[in-house]
Amino acid sequence: MSEHIALAPASSWVELRTTDADWAAADPAVLGTLLSHSHLIRVFEEVVLELAMEGLVHGPAHSSIGQEGGAAGSIVPLTAADQINGSHRGHHQFLSKALAYLAPNGIDPKAELTPEIDNLLQRTLAEILGLAQGFCSGRGGSMHLRWAEAGALGTNAIVGGGAPLAAGAAWAHKHAGTDAVAVTYFGDGAVNIGSVLESMNLAAAWKLPLCFFIENNGYAVSTTVNEATAEPRLSARGAAFNIRSWKVDGMDPLAVYLAMNEALAHMRAGNGPTIIEADVYRFFHQNGGFPGSAFGYRTRDEEQSWRKRDPLELLGTKMQERGLIDADGIIALRNRIKASMAKAVAALTEADPNGKAGKKRIRPELWPSPDFRNVGVRGDLSELDGARTEEQATFTGKLDNRKFIDVVADVMDRRMAVDPSVVVMGEDVHRLKGGTNGATRGLKDKYPDRTLGTPISENAFVGLGGGMAMDGRYKPVVEFMYPDFMWVAADQVFNQIGKARHMFGGDIDVPLVLRTKVAMGTGYGSQHSMDPAGIFATSPGWRIVAPSTPFDYVGLMNAALTLKDPVLVIEHVDLYNSSGIAPVEDFDYQIPFGKAAVRREGKEMTVLTYLSMVAHTLEAVEQTGIDAEVVDLRWLDRASIDWDTIEASIKKTNNVLIVEQGSIGTSYGGWLADEIQRRYFDWLDQPVQRVSGSEASPSISKVLERAASARTEEVVEGLKQVMRDKGAA
Repeated sequence: MSEHIALAPASSWVELRTTDADWAAADPAVLGTLLSHSHLIRVFEEVVLELAMEGLVHGPAHSSIGQEGGAAGSIVPLTAADQINGSHRGHHQFLSKALAYLAPNGIDPKAELTPEIDNLLQRTLAEILGLAQGFCSGRGGSMHLRWAEAGALGTNAIVGGGAPLAAGAAWAHKHAGTDAVAVTYFGDGAVNIGSVLESMNLAAAWKLPLCFFIENNGYAVSTTVNEATAEPRLSARGAAFNIRSWKVDGMDPLAVYLAMNEALAHMRAGNGPTIIEADVYRFFHQNGGFPGSAFGYRTRDEEQSWRKRDPLELLGTKMQERGLIDADGIIALRNRIKASMAKAVAALTEADPNGKAGKKRIRPELWPSPDFRNVGVRGDLSELDGARTEEQATFTGKLDNRKFIDVVADVMDRRMAVDPSVVVMGEDVHRLKGGTNGATRGLKDKYPDRTLGTPISENAFVGLGGGMAMDGRYKPVVEFMYPDFMWVAADQVFNQIGKARHMFGGDIDVPLVLRTKVAMGTGYGSQHSMDPAGIFATSPGWRIVAPSTPFDYVGLMNAALTLKDPVLVIEHVDLYNSSGIAPVEDFDYQIPFGKAAVRREGKEMTVLTYLSMVAHTLEAVEQTGIDAEVVDLRWLDRASIDWDTIEASIKKTNNVLIVEQGSIGTSYGGWLADEIQRRYFDWLDQPVQRVSGSEASPSISKVLERAASARTEEVVEGLKQVMRDKGAA
C-alpha cells in the first residue's frame, strides 16, 4: 500500500475579518480618510455614468461603483513613494492614489475640498472625456490613466497586462535600496492570464516588493468565477508560488486597510511579494449605467443583497456609532463633492446649440488638436545631442580583425562598467559562458546584481523590463533567445512597451533595448528562425537597428542605449562567428543616427539590404559583375530610416531591389517597397523588385530550410531579374 504524506504550502494563506474591537481601535483620521476617498470616488463615478448615458463619453465607462472599499482601503496605507497600476476598471484606484498624494496626511470628511482636489477631479474627468487638459492629454481616456508624480503608473486596457510592468517598478524599488513597493490591481478574469501568473512566479523568485491585488467582483463581463476556474478562492494562487496571501471582504474598507498594512510590513522587510484578494461587487454592468441584471446574467435579488453591503454605508454607520460624524455630516460631504463635480462638468461642457433643451456638448476648444495625433509616438531625439559619432573610415582608434560575437560582449561590458543603470536580462544570460552564443560573456561575474537570468517567461520578463524602463532609473537590455518568442510576449512588446509613450500623452520615456538573433540556417526550424524586422517596422513606437559589421554593432548598440525609446537590436547567427574590422579599446562611439552606409557605389540599380544579407549582396554583385549600388540600411524603422541616402541613390539608378532573408509574409520589404513607390514613383523605371525567403517558415530539413530562405544565389537571380526587366542583358 503506497504511503500518502500531506503537504502544506510554504507561505501562509489567511482570511482576515474585522471585529468590533478593530473598529473601536481604528484611528479616527484613517476612518475619515477612507470615508472621504470612498465618497469622492462614488460621486465622481456617478457623474461619469451620467455623462456616458448622455453620449459624452467616447468609448467605455467601466465604473467602479460598489468597489470603492478595495481601492481606498488598500491605497490609504501607501506612501507617496509607493506606486500602483491597474486595469481597465481603474478610476477608483487612480483617484485614491492621487488623493493620497495630494493629501498625504488624510482628508477630514468635515472639511472643505481643497483647490488641488477640485483640479484633480476636473483633470481626471477631462481625460475620461478625451480632452487636452487630461492627465494623458486625452489619449488615454477611461482605461489609460497615468499620473507618475502621484505614483499612478497607468491603468491598462489589456486584461492582466499591467502585472509585468508593475514587477519592473518593484524591481527598481528593490535594486535602488528603498523600501517602496508596487501594487498591481486586476480582476478575477485576469487571474487566469499567463502574464499575471508568470509575474507572480518571477516576483516570488526574485523577492520583489509587489502586491498582486485581486478585485474579485465575481464576473469577467458576464462569465462567473465558478465557470472560469475550479478554485474560486483566487488568492489560492499564491500557494503555487510561495507568496503570502490574504483573502478579505472588499466591502469592508477597514479589513482591506488592515490586510494591506500586514502585506506592506512583509514587503518592506524584504520578504517578497504578496497577494490580497478582496471580494467586491460592481453595482453596474461591465460598461455603462445599467445593472448586470438588465443583461440577464445577474438577478436583481443578487444585486440588492450586495447593495445592502455598500462599503460607504458600512463606513458611515461605524463612524456614527463612534460619534466621529453624523448623518448630516455625511450628506454635507457628499454635497461638497457633488458641487465640485458640477464645477468640473460646467468647465468641460456647455449647452448644445443644436440640441434639445438641456442637452450638453463638450466645449469645442477643449479637444486636442488633430495635429497632435502622431506627436510622441517616439521621443524627440534630444538625448543624442552632442553624441560622439564615428564611421569606420574616419575612426582614429585602434582597430583589428575581430570576431563579431566578442565585440558584442565587449561593448555591453563597457556600457555596464560606465553606466550603473544598465541591466541585462534574459534566459541563460548568466550561464553557459555568456548565454547560448557568448553575447553576455563575463557579465555575471562583474555585475552580478545587474545580470539577471530569467525563467522561461518572455511575457513576464520583457514586461518587467518595460516597467523598469518607464520607472526611469534603469536601462534594461532584454534578450529574446530567438525572435519568434516575441509572439509569446506580444502584448508586452507591442501593446505595452511600444505604445506606452504615445498612449500616456507623449511625455513618458521608455529606454529599453531588446536584443534578438535571426537563426536561419541553424536547423532550428519554423519556430526559432524568423526575421522580426517586418513585424516591428509596422508596429508603432519601436526603433530598429540591424548591424552588419562588428564596428557598426558597437556604434548602433551605444546609440540604442542612449535613446529614450524602445529599440530592437537584430543580430544574426551567421555574423556571430564571422570576423571583421572592429575596435580593440574604444567602445564609446555611436553610429550617426538614421544614417545608412553605402557599401558599394553603382549606377545600374539601388540594392537596399541589412544584416547578414549585406555580405551576400556584395558577393552576388561581384559574381554577376552588375554595377549595383549596395546600401546597408542599418536603421530600419519608419522614423529612423535614411531617406536622404535612399533618395539620392534612386535618382541616380532609377531601379530598386530590396534584399532580405526572411519569409515573404512577414517581410520588411513589403512596407518599404510600398513607401518607395509612393515617394519616388516618378524616378522609377520599373516596380520595386524584391528578394526574400519563401512563404513558408524554414523547416528542420537542411534542404527545405535552404530552399525557404534567401542567400547569395537568390540575390544573383534578383539582380539579373532587375536587369532583364529594364531591358538589359
